[in-house]
Amino acid sequence: MIRHFKIGNYCTESTFYPVYYCFREAVSGQELQSSHLYGLRTSTHSFSTKKDDEEREQLTKEISKDWSSVFERSINTLFLTELVRGLMLTLKYFFEPNVTINYPFEKGPLSPRFRGEHALRRYPTGEERCIACKLCEAICPAQAITIEAEEREDGSRRTTRYDIDMTKCIYCGFCQEACPVDAIVEGPNFEFSTETHEELLYDKEKLLENGDRWESEIAENLRSESLYR
Repeated sequence: MIRHFKIGNYCTESTFYPVYYCFREAVSGQELQSSHLYGLRTSTHSFSTKKDDEEREQLTKEISKDWSSVFERSINTLFLTELVRGLMLTLKYFFEPNVTINYPFEKGPLSPRFRGEHALRRYPTGEERCIACKLCEAICPAQAITIEAEEREDGSRRTTRYDIDMTKCIYCGFCQEACPVDAIVEGPNFEFSTETHEELLYDKEKLLENGDRWESEIAENLRSESLYR
């Protein structure tokens, strides 16, 4: 004889199974489920309480910070501290020496290594220094230099053409460093703006003219830099 007993969600199937045991299992199962739910509710409540405390603490910090910033702004507005600080800075520089240069009527000092407008130099005898070795043409990264040369009656080489496209030049100074006789240099002049593109295509005559004009300053700069070259 098989009996079926169902109490709640519990059902037992056995031949001689007392109703008492089936009822006891159902009750114990419900107690376990209730205790489990109570534990979950307790842990959830504790977690939510901890989270609320953290949020409350963070909100308190933000409120205190906002109040401190409001108080600081109020003090600055009331006593004009920022205005006074700016006036003190102005007063400090008012009695210091002037650093403003009235350009172009006044000009500041230039370094001996300043790289300005190009120039071709001569020897004191008037002879051109350039020997047409073409090292400057080869080393120029912008390919702005074009040189043509021919042999003279005495067997020396001299340039017949020396062109520099100043619109290509990047003023790196490699041409001056590569020259073995200090023929091509970058002088101290930096005021050579033009109205046309053609005026920035320098030929040999233009470069020699620049060298004659700035020879004294160029020679002095080279002497001051001779110890470091």
